[in-house]
Amino acid sequence: MIARSRWRHWVTGAFFGILVLTGVLLHHDYGMSWDEENNHLNGLVSLKYLAQVVAPDFAQRQALTHPWIPELRQFPDSDHGPAFEMVVALLGYCLTNGDSQAIYYLRHLCVFLTFVAGVWALFQIGQMRFRDWRWALLAAGMLVLSPRFFAEAFYNGKDIVYMALFTVSIYTLLRFVHRLTLPSAVLHGLATAAVVDIRVQGLQVTLFSVLMLFLVSTRQEIPKSVILRLTIGYLLATSVFVFLGWPYLWATPLPELLSAVPRSSHYPWPFSNLYWGKFLSVKQLPWHYVPVWILITTPLPYVAGAILGALVSLRNMWRAKHHTWHFHIDLLVSIWLFAPIATVMLLHVAIYEGWRHLYYLYPALLLMAVRGFQVLYRSSQYRSPVRYLAVMLLVCALVETGRTAFRMVQMHPHQQVYFSFLPAHTAERLFERDYWGLSYRQGLEWILAHDPAPQVSVTVVWPTPLYNNSLILSPAQRTRLRYVPRTAPGCHYFLTAYRWHPQSYRDSLGREVYTVRAGKLKVLSVFDCRNTHYYQQTK
Repeated sequence: MIARSRWRHWVTGAFFGILVLTGVLLHHDYGMSWDEENNHLNGLVSLKYLAQVVAPDFAQRQALTHPWIPELRQFPDSDHGPAFEMVVALLGYCLTNGDSQAIYYLRHLCVFLTFVAGVWALFQIGQMRFRDWRWALLAAGMLVLSPRFFAEAFYNGKDIVYMALFTVSIYTLLRFVHRLTLPSAVLHGLATAAVVDIRVQGLQVTLFSVLMLFLVSTRQEIPKSVILRLTIGYLLATSVFVFLGWPYLWATPLPELLSAVPRSSHYPWPFSNLYWGKFLSVKQLPWHYVPVWILITTPLPYVAGAILGALVSLRNMWRAKHHTWHFHIDLLVSIWLFAPIATVMLLHVAIYEGWRHLYYLYPALLLMAVRGFQVLYRSSQYRSPVRYLAVMLLVCALVETGRTAFRMVQMHPHQQVYFSFLPAHTAERLFERDYWGLSYRQGLEWILAHDPAPQVSVTVVWPTPLYNNSLILSPAQRTRLRYVPRTAPGCHYFLTAYRWHPQSYRDSLGREVYTVRAGKLKVLSVFDCRNTHYYQQTK
């Protein structure tokens, strides 16, 4: 028994140690996403307000050296939860020299370490549900071997951080209802507040919590008065921690929080999504938008396992005569997985750029997938024809998962454009590719490495990803770049990630001198505009 325990600790310790080491080694490889600069500014704005409240003299001195940071009430995205960005901004102030490259390298590492915390929480939930650390480690490993999630774990400070902290809050919820102590209630309140202070939709954790506490209260051996006191304590702790972690709420907490909810669920995103070859606004997206995106961007064994696991779990819950601990966990995971999808489909909640706003349900999908694999494994032990089918399916799942891991290495650092089974030419035509704009970094680095000119003029359709990716270049590289509008004279290079323009560009634009591919999928192109009709027109 002791030997098994040591083996478990060695294996899990090695898994998480290697995961952290991987993040340390790879966090310099990724470009800058479309939202990163604005997200970082959100943290700076809230830190500025915090300093004005608790240390006004210090805030006044900093305002002289950082006059470009707007006031909280003048910042349009101040109602976006700033908790993570405040921590990163503070660390950047303390640990870097203020150069943008160092700041965003640090930010990428912080996002990844938060992702690791989510992987750890998923492992803990798996141990509670499956009573076997090996199945729990399988769930954690599947999260790591999810190409899009792995890539976004380095730069997506919104959806990945929200997913990770949401998973942590589910773990603290299960720990709370299992122990039913005041310290566990306060800890869960802190975890819930961390989720809300990233995205206000995290308030749904409180609904999950009240539901679980209600189910626990139906057990006769626990006095309902105890459950009531703990519920009140949890809600109070959550309210206090939410308030403390979100400076935007300090002026008028409740009205501000309530007004942020409808704005976040119906965010006025003015652009269009490429879906099945058509550009659709947020309001035009069909009901199947989310299921299709989940299917085409998730490794197929995970989807198949989740379908089987969900069917088995729902059947077992339907037949259950007593509400056991496993029943409670299965119910919670089922709601965690299906309620967000149903809400989006029925209420037409604003979703765009794939299904990233629902990433937080992905750990629940993986738990269902492990449940499905568990069923197949047990079926493979039977002495019946079902055994051979189960073995065949498990072997296929193992082979495809290995292929997914190989593709992750092959696509590095562009796993964010992974499609599970679509051919590259089909995906290019029907769906969004690098909507984050990370590949612009590779394009800029190639230009600077191959053009010896002291200053290079570049242009794009949308300047935001170009500017953002210049921030993660070295200072020497940044000084050589010069952005010019497309209609201005002197453009040397044109870069495109094919967003809102999936088709090829005309030859008159220039010669395509560099292409970034993830596997066979074309992600970005660099065109040399010199000595072309296009260049002569703009010169």
